[in-house]
Amino acid sequence: MTRTVNRAQRTRSLVLHLVCIAVGALIVVPVWFGVIGGFKDNGQLSTNPLGLPDPWVPQNYTDLFASGVFWRQLGNSLLIAVSSTFVVVAAAAMAAFVFARYAFRGREFLVTLFAIGLMFPFAVAILPLFVLLRGMGLLDNPLGVILPQAAFGLPITIIILRQFFRTIPAEVEEAAVLDGCSSFGFFWRILLPMARPALATVSVLAVVTSWNNFMLPLVVFSDQSWWTLPVGVQAFQGQYADDTARVLAYVVLSMLPALGFYAVAERQLIGGLTGSVKG
Repeated sequence: MTRTVNRAQRTRSLVLHLVCIAVGALIVVPVWFGVIGGFKDNGQLSTNPLGLPDPWVPQNYTDLFASGVFWRQLGNSLLIAVSSTFVVVAAAAMAAFVFARYAFRGREFLVTLFAIGLMFPFAVAILPLFVLLRGMGLLDNPLGVILPQAAFGLPITIIILRQFFRTIPAEVEEAAVLDGCSSFGFFWRILLPMARPALATVSVLAVVTSWNNFMLPLVVFSDQSWWTLPVGVQAFQGQYADDTARVLAYVVLSMLPALGFYAVAERQLIGGLTGSVKG
C-alpha cells in the first residue's frame, strides 16, 4: 500500500514538473527569440532563429538608443503610467478605507457596483469614451489617457485594498482615536504605512496595465509627439516591416522598463496579494 502511494506521489510530482517546464518554455523561448533576434540580421533569423548570432549585430539596439523618437515615447509612457497609478491608488485607497472601516446603508451595493466593473470590457467603452473626451477637449492631451485608465483601474484596486484594510484590527483604530487621532489621521499616519504591501501590489498592477495599454493612446493621440511605446511599436513595425530584427529590438527595449519594475517590486506584489487573499 505504501509503495503504491509513494509511486502515485512520484508520478504526480513528475507530471507537475513536466507541466512547469512546459509552461516555462512557453514563456522563456519567445523572450529568448526576441532578445537574441535583436542582435541578428534578417538572414540569420531565417536560417538560425533560436541560436546565437554569428556575427552579432548590436546596431539594431544602439540605433534605437540614439533615436530621439524612442526616448520621447518612453517618457510619454512613463509620465502616463506614473500619473494614472498615482490617481487610481490615491482615489481607491480613500474609497477602500470607507468601504472597509465604516458601516452605512448601501455600502455593499456600492462595493458590488465596483465589482461589476471588473466584467466591463474596455473595448466596449472606447467609442462613447472617445466622444466624451472629444467633448471635453481631452484629445491629444495626456489627461485623456490618464483619467480613463485610472477609472478602469478602480474596481480591482478598491477590492484588493478593501480586503487588506479589513485585516487591520479594530483595536488599532480605537487606540489611535484614544490618543487623539482623527479618522483621516488614522488613515494617513497608521493605515497607509501598514498597507504598504497592498499599495505596492496595486501600484505594480496599475503601472504594468498602463504600460501595456495600446488601444486608448491610439484613439486619443493623433499627435505623434504624444505616442506611447505600444503605439510606437506598431508604427515602427509598419515602417520597418521588412526588417524583423530591428522590430524585435524595439519590442525588447519597450518591455524592459515594465519587466524591471516588476522584478524590483515582485516580493511586495506577492506579499500584498497573499495578505489580500487571507483577508
